Amino acid sequence: MKRLFITLFGFLIIISCSKGGGDAPAPPVTPPVVVILEPGTPALISPANNEPCEDGTSINDTQSEVNFQWGTTDNTQNYVITITNLIDNSELTFNTSDANKVVALSKTEPYRWSVTAQGETGSTPAQSSLWKFYLAGDAQVNYAPFPPDLLSPKSGSNVFAVNNEVTLTWGASDVDNDLSTYKVYIDDVDGSTLLGSYSHTAETTSIAVSVSANTLYYWKVIAIDANENESDSGVYTFRVQ
Repeated sequence: MKRLFITLFGFLIIISCSKGGGDAPAPPVTPPVVVILEPGTPALISPANNEPCEDGTSINDTQSEVNFQWGTTDNTQNYVITITNLIDNSELTFNTSDANKVVALSKTEPYRWSVTAQGETGSTPAQSSLWKFYLAGDAQVNYAPFPPDLLSPKSGSNVFAVNNEVTLTWGASDVDNDLSTYKVYIDDVDGSTLLGSYSHTAETTSIAVSVSANTLYYWKVIAIDANENESDSGVYTFRVQ
């Protein structure tokens, strides 16, 4: 009996040791793949680009309501419409879940507008193109040009002169299609020195001007139509390296 007990005890010890290795580690858990749906780019509908606004509803002597409309887009939770007065650069912003927005604006002034579609958290907002229009006034038959867009050099940029010259480039348009001339101003003080007058021949105009190195320049362009209506681009700056 004593010998049998020892044998069994030894057997039990062997069994106990053989189970001491433990289970194999569990495989890592792969996180689920999150798919973010991006919103589509809105297509603007009305007011039409580069046209007097015919859809404005007069509400008093100075203001009209304008119904802004655009196409709906997929994967969109809301739209942000931005309207900029091109005379004073004041900006209005509205948030809406609809594909239209009625806004009261001042008559006889030019505007630029765009719409941005916003989707779910983590998605990238999609901005429409930029459209311009003039809001018609009572019995208005001719419109000033849109303020010129100063395209190059970009405002605040640093540029290198080529043969001591820098090329100024701007674009302009007019709902009456009667753009006539441009007056270009440039100096190193405040942009009030007239460089010269240039005929309108295309939507984009470029001229080369003489500059000095290590100098900050101020420039602007005034667009003039056949009826002597004017619009001012505002002053931009650039520094010659």
